[in-house]
Amino acid sequence: MLNEAVNLVNSPRTGEGPERRVRDRGATERTILAAAKGLLAEEGFQNFGINAVARRAGCDKQLIYRYYGGLDGLVEAIGADLGTWVKDRIPEDAGGMFLLTYGDLMERLSLLLLDALRNDPLMRRILAWEISENTEQVRRLSEARSKALALWLERMRGSLAPPKGVDATAVNAVVIAAIQHLVLAAAAGGQCAGLSLKTPKDWEKAATALKRIVRGVYG
Repeated sequence: MLNEAVNLVNSPRTGEGPERRVRDRGATERTILAAAKGLLAEEGFQNFGINAVARRAGCDKQLIYRYYGGLDGLVEAIGADLGTWVKDRIPEDAGGMFLLTYGDLMERLSLLLLDALRNDPLMRRILAWEISENTEQVRRLSEARSKALALWLERMRGSLAPPKGVDATAVNAVVIAAIQHLVLAAAAGGQCAGLSLKTPKDWEKAATALKRIVRGVYG
């Protein structure tokens, strides 16, 4: 693990001191952020504190205050990182599909979101907290994720519009809620309402059903 405190007190080598210090700070910030995310994913907010994050990151806790301003600033940084999560896991491209209708767009978003949530334990934690913990920290993370998804949809839709008479906001909320519940139910018990969610073939069934629902509304 990184320990920037050592780098700061040691004399830099000739010609590379400032650059090395900047590089070490950036690396330490990333290490702290990764440690905080890992701690949240595994243990939740109950054991989420400056000392615990510092131990996992292998750094002095004063660096967390220096770089993030404390625990609240670290939560803000995780929230900001969720926007990057959306860009990384839900890319802004057609993925080989022809997005000719709003239904095409929502099918792609739904399938990408399903796959992304299945493979991210921290995001599943956040989803579970949204429905069980009404705290300021949870609200920050929830709002950051929701905003990033809304921005993705806004950028990708262009001139595409849902069919007349369809309340897209309500329909999309129900579709996203269904995706989130499937993922949480699978993590908790490997099934949802009698549908097994353990094997790739099980998830193919879920994805097929999801596509049919989206197409049933949007065509």
